[in-house]
Amino acid sequence: MGRGGALRPGLAAVGLVMAVAAAGCGGSGGPEAASTGTAHSAPTSPATSGPPRPLSRAELCASAVGYWAHEMLDGAEPYGDYQSMGLSNRQYDILRQVVEAARAAKRTQGVRAAEALIGRQTREACAEGYRDGGPSHGPWRS
Repeated sequence: MGRGGALRPGLAAVGLVMAVAAAGCGGSGGPEAASTGTAHSAPTSPATSGPPRPLSRAELCASAVGYWAHEMLDGAEPYGDYQSMGLSNRQYDILRQVVEAARAAKRTQGVRAAEALIGRQTREACAEGYRDGGPSHGPWRS
């Protein structure tokens, strides 16, 4: 519980990372790829009896990149390369930029500012990256 009382993803993060990997590698992006049953899915009200809506590719990107950014800000060093983290090359580029900025913010403004920066920059970068679609469309081609 190091991030302001928020629960850290456990084994559910593995399923999320796999879903991001499938979406980033041209997976269907459908409910079977995005529905991991984690706390990252959209909440449903008690009156809603259907399954939670699948996360968009941008939301999956932000969730996975945000997870690793928080881990790395806390001093963890992931094993292997970006693929073993379940990230695409572009997502890993976002991760490196976000972590660099968050570490600077942590030094000058404290942990809360760094945590807020991670959330904001990750959401913005992933939304921009998936604005025109997935890996075979839009900015991912360049």
